[in-house]
Amino acid sequence: MELRPYQRAAADAVEAEWASGRRRTLIVLPTGTGKTVVFAEVIKRVVDTGGRALVLAHRGELLEQAADKIQKTTGLAASVEKADLTSVGTFEAVTVGSVQTLCRPKRLAALGANRFDLIVVDEAHHALTQSYRAVLDYFSHARVLGVTATPDRGDRRDMSEVFDSLAFEYTLPTAIREGYLCPLEAQTLPVKIDMTSVSSRAGDYAAEEVGTALDPYLPEIARMMIEAGCRDRKTVVFLPLIATSKKFQAMLIAAGLDAREVNGQSPDRAEILAAYDAAGKGTVLCNSMLLTEGWDCPSVDCVVVLRPTKVRALYAQMVGRGTRLAPGKESLLILDFIWLTERLDLCRPAHLVAQDAAVATRMTEILEKAGAPEDITEVEVVAQEDVIAQREEALATKLAEQRRKKAKLVDPLQFEMSIAAEDLSGYIPQFAWEMAPASDQQIKALESYGVFGEQECAGKASLLLDRLAKRRAEGLATPKQIRLLERYGFRRVGTWSSTGASSMITRIASNGWRLPHGVSAAEWKPKDMEGGDES
Repeated sequence: MELRPYQRAAADAVEAEWASGRRRTLIVLPTGTGKTVVFAEVIKRVVDTGGRALVLAHRGELLEQAADKIQKTTGLAASVEKADLTSVGTFEAVTVGSVQTLCRPKRLAALGANRFDLIVVDEAHHALTQSYRAVLDYFSHARVLGVTATPDRGDRRDMSEVFDSLAFEYTLPTAIREGYLCPLEAQTLPVKIDMTSVSSRAGDYAAEEVGTALDPYLPEIARMMIEAGCRDRKTVVFLPLIATSKKFQAMLIAAGLDAREVNGQSPDRAEILAAYDAAGKGTVLCNSMLLTEGWDCPSVDCVVVLRPTKVRALYAQMVGRGTRLAPGKESLLILDFIWLTERLDLCRPAHLVAQDAAVATRMTEILEKAGAPEDITEVEVVAQEDVIAQREEALATKLAEQRRKKAKLVDPLQFEMSIAAEDLSGYIPQFAWEMAPASDQQIKALESYGVFGEQECAGKASLLLDRLAKRRAEGLATPKQIRLLERYGFRRVGTWSSTGASSMITRIASNGWRLPHGVSAAEWKPKDMEGGDES
């Protein structure tokens, strides 16, 4: 199989991490972009050099999918470690194993600590549990690759407890933009569901209390789904409880929809899923959180989340059931309801693409006012512009107050806003070393560029230093030049050359630190820029 560019880049990045000494690394790929293909390629490279690999997962469906994909893409057959099946005495270089089976000491001892050179952890956000750690610790000399679509966890535990680094991340917006996943549309429906009495448990809303709170609204939700066009789409609905799922199926059938229901207790689960997969438009499948992992149905083009969650990973897994491309599929519609809650960390469609909390909030406001399906990547652009405008206004107020002060160093936020560095202003540290305070060496280096860095974390300081070094190499205006000229009202100084900025500063100084006659600061550009005014 020919790898897509990002898939090959991911595999190469993993090898680079291992070569640098980081033996446990992580890759993040959105649902539907082929994470199994990527780790199959990594496995092939290890096997080609004489190594053996273990794929570790917590569900039988994931093991079956992994073995099948590895066989199809690399030609490598896999032995199995699950229940009464064992790889002991087999000659296959690849093994797929159930973590529930392999965490047992006797099972590990039968394999031997040196059996595997590589361990792949599928759905790696589960790797912090004791069962996974028991296996990884036993095969301690093996390199480890974690693959997941959702590295963030509901319990807020840090993935760096298991993994040393993030080798590669491919984002959902990028996958959509490059045509590997379908466009996402969101429509907020005016059903206001009161969640104020629902408590939290283990970092998320208590499922049984959500079911109770949701019950009175189910008839209205069914009606709104039909009005939103579910007769013309293939829909999957996620609900908090099996009883709620069955009840909602009955309501949808009564409303005239072809609704099916599947749950962990369904004896004919495989048959129900196969029939739904073969069904056409107007079909609805209700489930009680059964289908969040290990289930693919590319023809799904509508997702309804009736299990509100504070865990972005869980929300992304639910929506991810419909992000794959399929013949005749133009978009995935996410039907979103207004959940009335006192907490502000409820996941909504905006959180699938927005990295900045303020942008996500503004996106949600726009979607609630729209009253019709909106492309969420386009809404994100509008929301970013609104948030940037708000921040610039706030920054302008801050700068007006600071003009009376003679600060020696430039505030990092001012510098980031001046050069429109949204990746810096929206930066969120992921690993322990990134969260640590900036080192003395980093602070001194930032000060040498004229930037105050004592309040920054190590990860942010590293990014700032990289950006400052790049700007210096490109001959762009320095932080101090930007700050000085912005005080005189010049705009977008971050895009000026250092030479152009120096020239204007010299003119201002020669004029008694007053703006030269005939210079309009808000419109002026140096001569080395297109449309520059300097003579």
